[in-house]
Order: sequence, then structure tokens, then C-alpha cells
Amino acid sequence: MPQTHPVSKRLISWYKKNKRDLPWRETSDPYRIWLSEIILQQTQVIQGLSYYERFIAHFPTVKDLAHAPEDKVMKLWQGLGYYSRARNLHATAKKIDSAFHGKFPDNFESIKDLKGIGDYTAAAIASFAFDLPYAVVDGNVSRVLSRLFDIDTPVNSSRGKKEFQLLADELLNHAHPAQHNSAMMEFGALLCRPQNPKCETCPVQEFCLAYQHKTIALRPVKEKKITIKNRYFHYFLFNYEDWIYIQKRTEKDIWQNLYEFFKIETEGMKEPAEILKHPSLIALDTGFNIKKITISKKHILSHQHIFASFYEMEITKPMNTKMTRIKRNQLETIAFPQLIIKYLKSLSYY
Repeated sequence: MPQTHPVSKRLISWYKKNKRDLPWRETSDPYRIWLSEIILQQTQVIQGLSYYERFIAHFPTVKDLAHAPEDKVMKLWQGLGYYSRARNLHATAKKIDSAFHGKFPDNFESIKDLKGIGDYTAAAIASFAFDLPYAVVDGNVSRVLSRLFDIDTPVNSSRGKKEFQLLADELLNHAHPAQHNSAMMEFGALLCRPQNPKCETCPVQEFCLAYQHKTIALRPVKEKKITIKNRYFHYFLFNYEDWIYIQKRTEKDIWQNLYEFFKIETEGMKEPAEILKHPSLIALDTGFNIKKITISKKHILSHQHIFASFYEMEITKPMNTKMTRIKRNQLETIAFPQLIIKYLKSLSYY
């Protein structure tokens, strides 16, 4: 077994005294560890904790999740964003239930083969649930490593990902991989933070090359490659008596499998007079009265900015449409994107 690096010993000692009390740390159940890891991707602990607790309350085992209706899973996920995580979570639960008889696989390769699970998540489950010697590299860990070894390779580049994984593997405590990985991640979250790291109380300050070279603020280095796309949505809220018409987003796009209103998407900003003459609206062949038009609410996603206008309409008879008709007082049971939830709340419909 490789010799334990002194950094690992120091961080494990620090972790035992300073770790946060989080429910997924009190279990070796791979299902609960997997659930926490998926929720915490792109989500801060303070927000993810309540979602984790709700999922466990509704689906205490992987079998419970596998047999749950998709709409219920999406509703519980509502507000977390990156909804492909929820879809993959549900699909993988079904795979574990059918292919593994409800028992989570206990080796790295089989775990990694599951949908929505990459190197990081597979290593996390393998080490935290089964104490297998796989080093976890998330954003916190890559930041810690970039400072410890004063590395200027971009952490989000192909070369950087390989370099930081090799470093993490070398640093891994093979005798206590779960504690080591937890310590590295917690240290990055609490002390070696992106802004204002607490170098004065750092337990591994003497090993930190970036501290010695005064390059802490320059680490980690990241490549900038995000292109923002603007999209223009025009939503129609069709009211018939106490019914509202909604439809499910089934295309491979943002918010897949969530619900929305009838929508027209345009290439740029359009005036209401032009939208009300749109062929797809005329094709509905329904009479309506305009109650209110709300123009251009901006909703920011990681790679897209959505500019949404809402047209609240009263219709005079039921629509002949494939859309779903739902009672207004049942809207809270439906999984909508946050953009639509905010609008419904403004109408006191949600």
C-alpha cells in the first residue's frame, strides 16, 4: 500500500474536528450517497439539503424511486435546475431495480456504466459507500490541488482534468479513502474557498506552493468558453372557466419533461400585434379575449438567457387540442420551470 502523504494526514485530522453534520455522511448506503452527489452537482449544500431530505422521505430506497411516476420525480426536483439530472436519476434507479435486482453495484466500473454517472460520481460512491481507493476530483478538490502545487493548467481543460486526477490519485490515502476524499472536499468548501480563502488557519499551509509564491488569488485557472444564447418565448395562458391548458416539453431541450403553456418561439423580440397574428396561434382556431399581456421577463440559465412574454387569455369554449386541461387550483401539483412558477405566483395562481 502506498505511503500516506502528510497532507492527507493533516486534512483528515482537520476534517474530524471541523466537518459539517450532513445526513449523507452518516450512512454508507450507496443509494443515499448517489442521491446526494447528483443533487449537489451544480447546487450548493444549503439548497440541496432540503431536496435530499424530501427525496429520501418520498423514496427511501432505490426501488421506491424506480417505481415512482416521472411527473412526481420532476415535481420534487422542481427549482433545482439542470433537469437532466432528475431524468437520469430516475432512469438509473429503474436500471438498478431491473438489472441489479434493486441492489446498487459495488465496484467502480459497474457504477460508472450507469446513466448520469461519470468518473467523479463513480469515485465518490465507490469510496464513500464501499471505501474503495478512488480519488474524487470535484471543483473544490481541483482548486485545492491547483493551490497546493501552484498549477496554472486550466482546471476545466482536457489536459487539466487528467493532470488533476493524477495528482489526486497520488495524494489519495489508500488506507482511508472515504475520509480522505471527504476531507479534501470539505477543506475546499470551508477553508480553501474560491474567494477569501482562510490561509491563516490552513492546516497544510506549509505545503502550499501557491501560498509561498503568493499566487493564491490566481489559482485555479479556468478556460472561458461559455457562449450565451438569447431565446424569445411567447407564452399563452388559456383560461376556460376554472381550467387552464398546459403542455409537456418532450423535445430534447431545456426543461425537458416539465410543463409549460402554449408557446411560440421567435428569433428576436416581437411586438404583441405581430405575435397575435402568428400562424400557429391562428391554427388553434379558438376565440379568445386578451386579459393581460406581460412583456419580456428575463430568466437567466447557465448558457441561455430567456426573454419571455406572457399573454393571459380568456377563451369562450373548450379547445380542440392535444394540450392537457387542468383545474386552476391544481397547478401547484404540476412541475413547471421556475420562470413559469414566478409568473403564476404573480397571478396568485400558484
